[in-house]
Amino acid sequence: MSGALVRLLAVALGAGLLAGCATRAARPDASDRPAPGSAGKTRPGAPEETPDKGSRTYLGEGLASYYGPGLHGRKTASGERFDQNGLTAAHRTLRFGSCVRVVNMENGKSVEVRVNDRGPFKDERIIDVSLGAAKKLEMVQKGLARVRVYRCKDEGPVSAFSIPLQAQPG
Repeated sequence: MSGALVRLLAVALGAGLLAGCATRAARPDASDRPAPGSAGKTRPGAPEETPDKGSRTYLGEGLASYYGPGLHGRKTASGERFDQNGLTAAHRTLRFGSCVRVVNMENGKSVEVRVNDRGPFKDERIIDVSLGAAKKLEMVQKGLARVRVYRCKDEGPVSAFSIPLQAQPG
């Protein structure tokens, strides 16, 4: 090997080692976030809901719809019977039994629901909630609402090694 090639390999190896030892950027702490009441209000008087999109609990934002009257009593994708008055939801990818908090961005109302079905089947929507949850979100008259979806506070991230939650008989 020529001397130039050896020097080039040595420099490349040294740069790779230095890059591997570099520190990561620090995660912002609570003091870096805006003060309560300073941002994120959807309308005057609405409770504050600012998404922490880097948070492990934030799942997304988009349109929610509700379903219920024609499907009450039928089996859901998880195998349990659908109760339109229950606090449940349909999501495309979340595990059955997952708890999510849905926040109506138009009025600040929120509800915790359990995923027990698959859907929604319209691309622009991110979650379908039961009629009972839609009532709590005050979205029944409009049929759709702009929402933010969060993982429930007491629920950790789900991995391939998590124990699957069983569907409740219904």
